[in-house]
Amino acid sequence: MSQNYRGSGSFATFLIIGPVCFFLGILFASFPYDFPLLWSPNPITPLHISQIETHLRFMHAAPPLISRLLHMIIAVGFLGFFTKLYRAAESNFLFDGGSLLLYLIAAGVYITNVVTPMNALAEQLEGEGGKKFAVHNGPLTGEVELTREESLRVLSASHTILAFVLVGVLVLQAGQWYAEKREREDYAAWVARGEPVEVMDSDEEQEKEEERGEGKKDI
Repeated sequence: MSQNYRGSGSFATFLIIGPVCFFLGILFASFPYDFPLLWSPNPITPLHISQIETHLRFMHAAPPLISRLLHMIIAVGFLGFFTKLYRAAESNFLFDGGSLLLYLIAAGVYITNVVTPMNALAEQLEGEGGKKFAVHNGPLTGEVELTREESLRVLSASHTILAFVLVGVLVLQAGQWYAEKREREDYAAWVARGEPVEVMDSDEEQEKEEERGEGKKDI
């Protein structure tokens, strides 16, 4: 294994797991508002919708420092991924590459389905019959008017998608830890049986592959 290998016990892994757990905590705090909109069998009352909107408007009106700190924490997660993928080993490509893909999906969902609906809810216009409408510009559907309840359901569904994607990041990081643990156990078992085990650095493997390629060219 390469000396530059950054496994599950590295500081870069902490830079990934820390922000992911932080965002899951934020989503968990929003779960009492999301649950009645998505899974409760009882009808949603106008009072409950007004309470959720008040909560979202309060969050939207938070000082700019809050959003800047949030985006800095997102950047810390990307820093952890880029650190682990610098001169990456095979394990990094499999587990950290998949985790980075999920993290990018989460960032995309946050920008398109969380930030945009919150801005639309904050700028809603009064419609006929006392209903409020938010305009949503979809890449495929075009301009669509959503009612208050529909806008909140879209936001709640986006929170659920974010939670599943971020849990997937944690699962892949745990999978990397388990793979390393099994590798250490197998290596200890081979040493205990007295079998010869050749441990080759990834840089040495690359040099040998280059030598083999040069040998084939000479032939």
